[in-house]
Amino acid sequence: MRLVLTWFINAAALFAVPYLMHSVDVTSVGTALIAALILGLVNTLIRPLLLLLTLPVTVLSLGLFIFVINGFMFWMVAKVVDGFHVDSFWAAIGGALLYSVISWALSTLLLKDADGKS
Repeated sequence: MRLVLTWFINAAALFAVPYLMHSVDVTSVGTALIAALILGLVNTLIRPLLLLLTLPVTVLSLGLFIFVINGFMFWMVAKVVDGFHVDSFWAAIGGALLYSVISWALSTLLLKDADGKS
C-alpha cells in the first residue's frame, strides 16, 4: 500500500512541476502516473549503474555531477513518454531538482507512521 501511495505522490509532484517551471510540460494526470512509474523504474534499475560508472567525476565535482545524472534520467523519461515534454537538458536538470524537492516535501507530509516517524 505504501508503494502505491509513493507512486501517487511522485505523480502529483511531477504534475506540479509544469506549474512552477514552464519548460516542462505534462499533459494529463495519466501521463504523470505513467511517467512517475517509468521514472521510478529508471531510478531503481539504471541510476545505480550510472552512479557507479561516473563515480570519479562525481567525487571530483564534490557530488554535483549527481544533478546531471538526475537531469539525464528525467530527460530520458521525457523522450520515452508521450505527453511529457522537457525543452532542454538544462530544463531537465532544473525539473529533476524541482521534482525531487516537491516529492520529498509531499512524502514527508503524507507518509507518516503511527509513531510520527516518516
